[in-house]
Amino acid sequence: MLSPQTMRPARSRAMVDHFRTAWRVSARRAYAVLKAPRSTYHYPSRRGAQAELRKRMREIAETRVRYGYRRIHVLLRREGWAVSAKRVWRLYRLEGLQLRSKVPKRKVSAKLRQDRAVAAAPNEIWAMDFLSDQLFDETRIRVLTIVDAHSRVSPAVDVRLSYRGADVVETLERVVARYGVPRQICLDNGPEFISRDLDLWAYARGVVLDFSRPGKPTDNAFAESFNGKVRAECLNASWFLSLEDARQKCEAWRRDYNEVRPHSSIGHRAPIEPAKAAGRGHPP
Repeated sequence: MLSPQTMRPARSRAMVDHFRTAWRVSARRAYAVLKAPRSTYHYPSRRGAQAELRKRMREIAETRVRYGYRRIHVLLRREGWAVSAKRVWRLYRLEGLQLRSKVPKRKVSAKLRQDRAVAAAPNEIWAMDFLSDQLFDETRIRVLTIVDAHSRVSPAVDVRLSYRGADVVETLERVVARYGVPRQICLDNGPEFISRDLDLWAYARGVVLDFSRPGKPTDNAFAESFNGKVRAECLNASWFLSLEDARQKCEAWRRDYNEVRPHSSIGHRAPIEPAKAAGRGHPP
């Protein structure tokens, strides 16, 4: 058991108050028996009020349910809160906001592929994939996700009831008009991606289609990682009443991801910030 000498003043006072109540003695007598300095009984705490900070943390966690304490700390700093990551972590735990840990994966040896270059600038490599979800009445919807492997900017999170090759080309035409034409697109071997429409579009635009190897989802790791964020923070956190409602909510999340959400791989900045600073590849 800890002695009052090794406790913080608040806990020491609580221990002495309990001792006084149980034995009906004065504070001086209680501190003499416990061999603790009486000055701790009158110690004024220097810590500022935490109620407003905890309230703001709860508000952020309620609206951004998949954010951990690090991203919450970044948002608090942006708002002007002069708090350290350690304090945010302590209050994060006290408020019970911590996320459930992921199921540990089996350790396996992996070999990096040497034939794939790393993106050195925006619009060099895009990653593209599909997600499936449903409306409130169990109507199935398909979501096409696109992310830039260098800047982490997402040009599109497009929702439709179904997708064909021609629909993928239509979405890409709309996206490249704003963001420019990528040099290469990483994608899997789905029927929408191996269609003749997409092949002709890529040939006309001079875009290289880099298909994943069968059974190797890690070949398109950027798309898989981005899809996990879309699933956790948008699809699983939203209730879609109609196709138009799903489009609006996915587009709102995409804009928030590009312009607000801190990204750990780029120094906890929003993806649009380094893209703006570079002045190339992405619109303001």
